[in-house]
Amino acid sequence: MSRMSPLRRFPGMRLGAGLFFVYLYVPIVILIVLSFNANRSATIWTGFTTDWYGVVLANEAIVRAAYNSLIVATTASIAATLFAIPAALGMSRRNFRGQSAINGTIALPLLVPEVVTAVATLLFFVLAGIPLGLGTVILAHTVFCIPFAYLPIRARLEGMDPRLAEAAADLYATPWEVFRRVTLPLMWPGVLSGLMLAFIISLDDFVITYFVAGAGATTLPVYIYGAIRIGVSPEVNATSSFMLLISIAFVSLSFIVGRSRN
Repeated sequence: MSRMSPLRRFPGMRLGAGLFFVYLYVPIVILIVLSFNANRSATIWTGFTTDWYGVVLANEAIVRAAYNSLIVATTASIAATLFAIPAALGMSRRNFRGQSAINGTIALPLLVPEVVTAVATLLFFVLAGIPLGLGTVILAHTVFCIPFAYLPIRARLEGMDPRLAEAAADLYATPWEVFRRVTLPLMWPGVLSGLMLAFIISLDDFVITYFVAGAGATTLPVYIYGAIRIGVSPEVNATSSFMLLISIAFVSLSFIVGRSRN
């Protein structure tokens, strides 16, 4: 039986992959470069400066939006992780009828277009008579982020040796002691990975926030959207660069922690 040729040897595969990454990352690099542009125009380079980052940090509207984003992301990620932990534990301990359907339901927000989720969430708040504000954003983000927190935890539990918990039970450990002394330490990297992933998803979310945020609940992505409707400026580029660096840092940490075996 002949060996299958690696995908990279297919005609045009390397060129296609190269063009894909150029299209994906070159605009991001350009955005970062233009955030150091001394010209007020965001597209005409006249010199290097870091003044725009100082302007961003001194802008009260941007700082307020960043503060709202941090409140929403922190609260929603912690709440989503607290819901995801018992869900992952219940789904991993034994097989039962309907397990695949429940798994699919938990992962459904990953498959449904985000704008559909946003409209449905807005309709729910309107029908329930809940006034829009920072609280509705937190609630919507919590529900939306549960799958992102759940999947790393579930993956971590799937890789655990069940004999460890059985051995602890054989040594007369109570179910709570087994969870606290055996299961939780082993699943902790998955919990941290899911928490950080949920945090960055919430921090970067625009669509759901735009629909369910009320007055005074402007987050940083919504602020950036409002700013670019007037025109792209170095301030917008600098703000976007800040968000990009934070996102890269949290996604990298989530990946590193999720791969941890200790």
